[in-house]
Amino acid sequence: MSNRQLYKLPLAGVVLGLLLLTGCSIPIKGDTKFVATPPAHVALAPSSSGAIYQADTALRLFEDLKARKVGDILTIVLNERTNAEKKADTSVDKSSESSIGIPKIFGKMIIDMENDVSGGHKFAAEGDSKQSNKLEGSITVTVSRVLSNGNLVVQGEKWITINHGEEYIRLRGIVRPLDIGPDNSISSTKVADAQILYGGRGALARANKPGWLTEFFLSPLMPF
Repeated sequence: MSNRQLYKLPLAGVVLGLLLLTGCSIPIKGDTKFVATPPAHVALAPSSSGAIYQADTALRLFEDLKARKVGDILTIVLNERTNAEKKADTSVDKSSESSIGIPKIFGKMIIDMENDVSGGHKFAAEGDSKQSNKLEGSITVTVSRVLSNGNLVVQGEKWITINHGEEYIRLRGIVRPLDIGPDNSISSTKVADAQILYGGRGALARANKPGWLTEFFLSPLMPF
């Protein structure tokens, strides 16, 4: 094997590692945790000629249009706002002082042995942290499961392609049928165990993300 071939082997390994690192951060369309759930297939009873009531054309007169079965759709209105603030201030001050007067030996004062000792210690620290997030919009999801108490497990995702980038919203959680409004919508603040993901991929998303070398130097693995 030539020296040129030996040089290509580690270079290929580095390129493959970079591709794996960048591939792990790319969101996958159609994630099974958020994919839409189709309704269960129910075989219709065979129609009988001559009867007034037909099962395949029956209408439910005493039910509204709210989601209640697997496969039904539900609109989630995103009203997510979080504000967090933390501040710490610490101050420690300690000082000590001692002195030795002029001693006498055989009734004579020894001026050279006069001494003063003093010491001090002071520590001050201050920290301030603030964080604010806001997410508004809407996403329509499907009912994936009906729990034994009647609550609905919903999930779904929405992808939007804008110029050279794609943005997505993913949501999964549990809703109570009583909280669903007349227009078949519910606020995201009433979704239990909510998992809300917002992100994107493409040229714009890559431009807002530091490179792999910068992330390495900012990682906890760096000793300095």
